[in-house]
Amino acid sequence: MKRVLYVFLGCVGVGLGAIGAVLPMLPAFPFLMLAAFCFARSSRKLDIWFKNTKLYKNNLEDFAAGKGMTRKTKCKIMLTVTFLMSIGFLMMGLQGIVTGCIVLGCVWIFHLLYFIFGVKTIPVRKGNDV
Repeated sequence: MKRVLYVFLGCVGVGLGAIGAVLPMLPAFPFLMLAAFCFARSSRKLDIWFKNTKLYKNNLEDFAAGKGMTRKTKCKIMLTVTFLMSIGFLMMGLQGIVTGCIVLGCVWIFHLLYFIFGVKTIPVRKGNDV
């Protein structure tokens, strides 16, 4: 049963990652990470297939190998998360939930610090703009 859940979540991750690779507001990276995680735990065949897709190679391969991310990928992730967190921040602020705003603000700051200083920035490979 666990394996079926991992396969399902992996497929959802690939689908959303593919959409995110095309749409500027939806980052592909976290969904592809979900797919890689789920496929690695569910099926060796699916794991090998996924790691040989262009989607994986263009968006996740360098990060998974410990090399880092391109500046464009890092910016896209940070902007998307900032936008989404600002919605939550605004909604909590309107409700007067000060503690929630403080916690969300701290999470946002640590997220930015992690991507700016914790994830290495790599140059764009020829023929790859992601």
